[in-house]
Amino acid sequence: MNKFVLLVVLLAAALTVGLYTLPKVVVRNESKQLAGGRSVQMSGAGKSDAGSPNVADKANSSPIHEKPLLPEQQKRLVTLQTEFAKATLAEKEAVGVKLISLLHEVTRYDSAAHYAEELATAQPTERNLLRAGDEYFEAYTFAVDEKKTALLGQKTRDLYGQALAKNPNLLSAKANMAMTYVNTDTPMQGIMLLREVIKQDPTNELALFNLGLLSMRSNQYERAIERFRQILVNNPSSRKAKFYLGVSLAEAGQKTEAKQVLAQVKQQEKDPQILAAVREYEERLK
Repeated sequence: MNKFVLLVVLLAAALTVGLYTLPKVVVRNESKQLAGGRSVQMSGAGKSDAGSPNVADKANSSPIHEKPLLPEQQKRLVTLQTEFAKATLAEKEAVGVKLISLLHEVTRYDSAAHYAEELATAQPTERNLLRAGDEYFEAYTFAVDEKKTALLGQKTRDLYGQALAKNPNLLSAKANMAMTYVNTDTPMQGIMLLREVIKQDPTNELALFNLGLLSMRSNQYERAIERFRQILVNNPSSRKAKFYLGVSLAEAGQKTEAKQVLAQVKQQEKDPQILAAVREYEERLK
């Protein structure tokens, strides 16, 4: 598959509201390949900060952020940081949730993960461990530096692992954790985890979606088609599955059906990035 077209497709998907986090990982990987190994920030949906919990002090100096915190945001952040530091064990979760929410609002994902981990360390409940894993996974998806990516991926696996030890049925945690293995020396561990999820829940949409995208990434479009079709059987309204099905059909040379599916996507989708990708494929399919 033409890497430029794949990058356009995956970038468009990464910018779609409500789309799974995974495509941002794939976009990052493809952008590194296209840039000859240089790290390139491709997604405009969010940025990760330098990882310091003292975000208020770093916000105005970090070149990674698109814009600094507004004065009222910085004031709220400092207040919540202070409250979190002084909170009793019983108070910590309530304050921590507010702090993490604000850090999301200002797209400081690394710091959100840091505080979520502090909360999970203080109160290692299933809920707190799962939250911390989710936060580190989100920070992981926005990281572009390879060392940082590896560190955040390991943190994600550690925290999800602790949550899964308490409750092995946290299938979304297992499906997300699987994707952190993509850029390691053992990518098959991720595939095996996803297969475990599918074995336990054959209709698990996140696992099917991840397997579909990984199949696309390795040019196994027939397998990708099968995965996206499975999603649409149970969730016919999934625009993202339909979009990727259309792309996979096009790449597999099934032009007639690809045109039909992409035409449906064009009717239902409003995101300009995805519509641009659809038009690109329609031109190729003429």
